[in-house]
Amino acid sequence: MIHQVVLAGDHVRLSGSGPLPADFAPKGIIPAAVIRDADPDSSPPEIRTVSGETVFVSAKRRTELERFCIDNRIPRRSRPDVWGDLLEPFLDTEFTNERQVATQGRLDQAGLGPDEVAGIRYKVAPLMRAYNTFYEDMHHLGLADLLDAATADWIPQHQQIKQSEIAAFCAWAMKIADLGHFHNKP
Repeated sequence: MIHQVVLAGDHVRLSGSGPLPADFAPKGIIPAAVIRDADPDSSPPEIRTVSGETVFVSAKRRTELERFCIDNRIPRRSRPDVWGDLLEPFLDTEFTNERQVATQGRLDQAGLGPDEVAGIRYKVAPLMRAYNTFYEDMHHLGLADLLDAATADWIPQHQQIKQSEIAAFCAWAMKIADLGHFHNKP
């Protein structure tokens, strides 16, 4: 769910394509004052609000985002890729025992034990299997992919997130992504 954005002075204006973060719909304006941090180096680049919402920016806007952060004194901060670890079993690669142990170790550091991880993976499994059947990604699946899958109309209907549940699903997913931020404060 990468938004087309305009980084304008002291705010970010989001396009109307795709669902807008709950705190900023219907206007689609995010004031710089409510941006907690950003990661222009992430793939895709991210803006995170004080309420924990994540907005993905096109990589074509990476340099603009860097300048916007400097101009508005927004901290640049990377965070652990919690969803990258949660979604690793859905990649088109072998998930070896060694990788499973290393992945669970990182998830433990974010505050997610094995039972929670299993429950989260169970919840997103149908959606992510359908998504990656199409994309056949062998390298990385993360929060942006999960949100794309949750809002894709081409996912088979029985595997889609119900329209009435998308906002809650996205908020749940962003809260999990933010676990890395709260457990690893600088």
